[in-house]
Amino acid sequence: MNGVDLLGAVAGVITTLTFLPQVIKTIKDKSVKDISLMMFVIAAVNEAMWIVYGALKNDWVIILTNAVILCLSLTMIYLKIAYARKKANV
Repeated sequence: MNGVDLLGAVAGVITTLTFLPQVIKTIKDKSVKDISLMMFVIAAVNEAMWIVYGALKNDWVIILTNAVILCLSLTMIYLKIAYARKKANV
């Protein structure tokens, strides 16, 4: 692994951590009151596009990084919908 690949891998790891604090906080607090659903929908679409791009370029750093972020984005979308429904039924 050369320096450029290492830089990309480290950047990828840090990028995957972007949404993790929000997911943890949301699960812990069980509150989505101040969470923007549209932000995570846009992020999910963006990550899916990056995965396709990474596949076309055969770049596993791009694919894996964005797959993790896509999972976190989809988790937030699920939590936003689930917690909002739960609150509406209370």
